[in-house]
Amino acid sequence: MRFLIGLCLVAGLLWSGWWALASYGLTTAVTAWLDERRTEGWQADVSDIETSGFPWDINKRLNNLALADPETGVAIRMDQISLSTATHWPGFARVRLPQTPIELAVPGDKSAVTFENGLVALDLHPGTELQLDRLAWTADAWTIANARGDVLDAGGLVLSMEQSEDDSATYAVTVNAPDAAPGQAIRDALRIPADWPLTFDQLAVSADVTFDRPWDRTAIEDARPQPRVIKLKLAEASWAELRLNLAADLTVDDAGIPEGRLNVQARNWPLMLDLAERTGVLPPALKVQAERGLTSLAQLSGNPNTLDVQINFAGGLMAVGIFPIGPAPRLVLR
Repeated sequence: MRFLIGLCLVAGLLWSGWWALASYGLTTAVTAWLDERRTEGWQADVSDIETSGFPWDINKRLNNLALADPETGVAIRMDQISLSTATHWPGFARVRLPQTPIELAVPGDKSAVTFENGLVALDLHPGTELQLDRLAWTADAWTIANARGDVLDAGGLVLSMEQSEDDSATYAVTVNAPDAAPGQAIRDALRIPADWPLTFDQLAVSADVTFDRPWDRTAIEDARPQPRVIKLKLAEASWAELRLNLAADLTVDDAGIPEGRLNVQARNWPLMLDLAERTGVLPPALKVQAERGLTSLAQLSGNPNTLDVQINFAGGLMAVGIFPIGPAPRLVLR
């Protein structure tokens, strides 16, 4: 009996020592990362770091976190964020987002994003690079708002990225936002009919994306990995009278110019053009030109309000068959 009690005491002391060492190491790593960002010209401020979780977890809460990257112009501020790892294996990390608004600034715009029970679970490979194996971002209700009011809200969020076993730079990406709803400011700007439903029937994405390198700590410290192959299995948006389905097989060069094909199925596409014009995405002159061409294409399907076409990307241009429709967008992650 004495032997067992002594063994338990030794094991407890060893575990406590390991927890203290691992906790100190995590605090040191976070502090060093913030210091490195400051030496690169970033704003990287935190008022204090609180520790909890003994004995099974190591929890660090960063209070009043503010980050700003001068090269990209992206800044983020939140009153707290919690980072947790299992004591026995720090490679599985959980990031709990605050319930209060997260202030996000990008060049030309500022927004506030609020999540209920926002959680990001990260499964990382061993090593100093912290290469991403699997990410799962979930939340209950969430809202994006700016100075004009609510932009978008939803009843939930499920976003995942899972690394391929065959290629470390390829990830299966899925996004699902149930009960997504444009905010009232957006409905007013687009002059959405009052009898339209408040929420989308469906808003989801499924794709396999190959990047120029795996996602790891350098994605935050240096630059984001850039897409090089995009196999979009399905992107679906359904709202009232509108339904849009996309599928694509694209390669992307170093300048972000895509080549390949994009299949588009759109129900009530003339209304989509009207909405794009009202938001300023589509200039009026280009809308007239696009409407003429799409009308001809839609008539081929037998229904003038339904579009089912393949858009080809080549040489920096987009075309439907032999008819060019404009320059291809650059696909670059800032």
